[in-house]
Amino acid sequence: MTDTTALRPAALDRARVLQWLQNYGVYAGVVALIVVNIAVTPHFLSAENFRTQAVQVAPVIIVALGMALAIGTEGIDLSVGAVMALSASVLALYLGYGLLPALLVVAFFAAAVGLANGALVAFVGVQPIVATLALMVAGRGIALVLLPQLEDIRNPAMASLGSGALFGVPYLMLIAAALALAVAFVVRRTTFGRQLLAIGDNRTAAQLAGLPVRRVLTLVYVGCALLAAVAGVLATARLQASDPTSLGTLMELSAITAVVVGGTPLSGGRVRIAGTVAGAVLIQLLTATLIKHDLPPSWTQIAQAVVIVLAVYAARGRGKR
Repeated sequence: MTDTTALRPAALDRARVLQWLQNYGVYAGVVALIVVNIAVTPHFLSAENFRTQAVQVAPVIIVALGMALAIGTEGIDLSVGAVMALSASVLALYLGYGLLPALLVVAFFAAAVGLANGALVAFVGVQPIVATLALMVAGRGIALVLLPQLEDIRNPAMASLGSGALFGVPYLMLIAAALALAVAFVVRRTTFGRQLLAIGDNRTAAQLAGLPVRRVLTLVYVGCALLAAVAGVLATARLQASDPTSLGTLMELSAITAVVVGGTPLSGGRVRIAGTVAGAVLIQLLTATLIKHDLPPSWTQIAQAVVIVLAVYAARGRGKR
């Protein structure tokens, strides 16, 4: 006969370990990678390496912030990479009129994509994965129609944005940090954020409670698209070129990975902004580590897949809160 009393402490210990991994695993992973790199990667602590990692991870963080909002409503947005490409194309076409007018046109195009996503999800009732998949294909197609090939960007303001720094911290990273703080404030301290989480927790109950479900969902997808557009502009500024063919490719997968690894459940009802940022940093450090040690890109993809599986395993039983 099995001694259930003896099994109970083991089950409790396993539950505590899983709970710890859910809450702090992503931060432990970042610290572990940093320690490993300090030990085995030459020049890891150099200022140049810090700058490189910061400018590379900044667009991922920004896109992941918007993705976290969409996932928080129990949705998803697969069109973010296409929005980045579309933003790069529009920016290149209108930059001759001045940086501010070009950015306004970029924001208009991005908001239009987000509005289309939100309308399909909130008003038509299309599943988010289907609605945003359609815009992913259409957005990339429109970007290539507008700008079929790579085009150099020659603009002093864009050059400064892409390569400038404040007290040694790249502008791109400062913008990503500011947006992370802003999104965290919206989620935690505003009525809109509480409504978003309530909708993700139980959409039917939110509707019965009189919450503006359709409006909130639409604004979430508009916000997600606008954040992707910001990432597209920053990536273009860093590269000093607009390349709609490759810019943003697989960015949606990187963003989803960062959000899931950061502890936001795919079932909605909860958004972890700090965890999302840490998840993006973890994926960037993992990728950079493998590249610096001359491992092929295929190993990077395998490593990311392993991280996703471990994150999903650790998230078992993570309820909506």
